[in-house]
Amino acid sequence: MILDAARLSLLNLFAPETRNVFWKTLGLTLAVLLALWFGLREVFFLYVWPWFASFLPSLPDWTGWLALIAAIIAGIGLALALALLIAPVTALIAGLFLDDVAEVVEKRDYPTEPAGKAMPLGQAILGSIQFLGVVILGNMAALIMLFIPGVNLIAFFLVNGYLLGREFFEFAAMRFRTPAEARDFRAKHASTVFMAGLLIAGFLAIPIVNLLTPLFAAGLMVHLHKSLSRRDPAYTLTAAKRA
Repeated sequence: MILDAARLSLLNLFAPETRNVFWKTLGLTLAVLLALWFGLREVFFLYVWPWFASFLPSLPDWTGWLALIAAIIAGIGLALALALLIAPVTALIAGLFLDDVAEVVEKRDYPTEPAGKAMPLGQAILGSIQFLGVVILGNMAALIMLFIPGVNLIAFFLVNGYLLGREFFEFAAMRFRTPAEARDFRAKHASTVFMAGLLIAGFLAIPIVNLLTPLFAAGLMVHLHKSLSRRDPAYTLTAAKRA
């Protein structure tokens, strides 16, 4: 079920019907990441580099090489920080475009079934901000464990698998259910949702490809929600009334 949902989501990434949402999602993701890159770079050279440079005059003549090494390390550090920010950026973009992705998926793959209802704009923005905060806190916890050998990679997958799986699934479910119903439905199928979330975390860990994480994750959870609803008659009736 999860692998089938992932397969359908991957096919949807490049489907003609998805092209408009594809470019909007990719463009906004790149724009946000570039803005964060330049922001982090400015903060580093305004506040961190002057403090470091103040020690250089007191060092021997090889300070030029030391400065070069420090600049390289700083560049790597900034790239690492940007990589860690992809998950929060994914959370932000998801809240803005999930309904667009869901509508395309529902029309393309479930044309005979009732379409879901988009969340009101205010609720979508609020949910996106809350989601962003939760993902940032979760990844800060994962960052603390980054320096613990054997734990860092596991922490990344567990934290993002749980958080992204939970939030993307509830976003998809809320197109057919109230927020409380969506949370209950997700809790009932928590293990399945978590396993699907691990796939999202794996997708997130692939450089370049991870720019499409919001699109992949949204499609995956739309398909997964459809599959679980069909297997759970009691909840399907609730969803049908709401559609």
